Amino acid sequence: MTPSARVEAAIGLLDSVIASALAKGPPADRILADWFRASRFAGSKDRRAIRELVFGAIRACGPIPPSGRAAMLRLAEAEPALLQLFDGSTYGPAAIAEGEPVAEGGAAPAWLSERLAASGIDGAEAGALLERAPLDIRVNALKAERDSLALPEAGEPLPTAQGLRLASGTPVEQWDAFRDGLVEVQDAGSQLACDAVGARPGETVIDLCAGAGGKTLALAAAMANQGTLIAADTDRGRLAKLAPRAERAGALVAETVLLDPGSELAALAQWQGGADAVLVDAPCSGTGTWRRNPEARWRLDDASLLRLTALQRHLLDVASELVRPGGRLIYVTCSLLDEEGAGQAEAFLASHPDWRTEPLALPLGRPRGPGLRLTPFHDQTDGFFIARLEKPC
Repeated sequence: MTPSARVEAAIGLLDSVIASALAKGPPADRILADWFRASRFAGSKDRRAIRELVFGAIRACGPIPPSGRAAMLRLAEAEPALLQLFDGSTYGPAAIAEGEPVAEGGAAPAWLSERLAASGIDGAEAGALLERAPLDIRVNALKAERDSLALPEAGEPLPTAQGLRLASGTPVEQWDAFRDGLVEVQDAGSQLACDAVGARPGETVIDLCAGAGGKTLALAAAMANQGTLIAADTDRGRLAKLAPRAERAGALVAETVLLDPGSELAALAQWQGGADAVLVDAPCSGTGTWRRNPEARWRLDDASLLRLTALQRHLLDVASELVRPGGRLIYVTCSLLDEEGAGQAEAFLASHPDWRTEPLALPLGRPRGPGLRLTPFHDQTDGFFIARLEKPC
């Protein structure tokens, strides 16, 4: 493909991404994967270049753009060499017309930028949300140790017990160490959220929103496969991915529990009031993960945020019923909005006055309300809020 043809292909894909965001359809990654699979004429260099153009344009736009072409013209303002490729050539984009619309820039749609600013995320903090993320991995302590494991690329040690940082795009999933369960892809912030649980061998630990089990596997390693580890979620498809991952990692998960939304305690009744620790990695807006999913900021609206905050309150209440007296509840969101983080923890403590905050001794993060907040700007991790709460004896 010619450089101009790559730009035209990226514009078409951006149109699909925009339409899908408005309709709450498939994410950009899936749209690109489907197009690449169907477009055999695009070689590996073409696919790489088109992907860079699409995600570069997504990052360059704040509000959802009116069209893929307007989004690409916005990217061209930062990368002027692209302007020469709007040449009207065969398979290339038409020449630029005078006064042609260009998408707006910024970190997010205006209403969401205002919410972030009210939560202390603006300026350079907001800009860092759209930078490219590195690739972090966790060495699986059930099978190996970071300091003695030989990998195709050494990586930079992270301030976590078993973490390493690699360049974005490192083909970790092609390594023997990945196939053999010696390493897992996991952001440093996510690793620290697992450290905050303080899971120990012999304990009963519940991962209440386990999803596909990334944090569950880290908890199993922290427990050295000793104790009772329960993974629960309402999403059957995501939870089904845990079993093969656990087998590869050599992780023992005592139970996987499919939850019925609104009736979670019924499915978890045998552990009610008996868990040493419950991790609530709550569904959230994902504002802390825009480095990896930049078009997610086009999918969020006020109604969705209200539904998420209501669900977070509900899950905190469910978790509080599962924790034993003297046990702990660890609340985590990958959001930087206070209404999903510090505000939720404060509201929980206000409605459960006997509970108290436990200090977190993590190597990264800054105090935010009753917990800590990690941000891409200050900590070079995904954005997280983490609070550790203790139930009265």
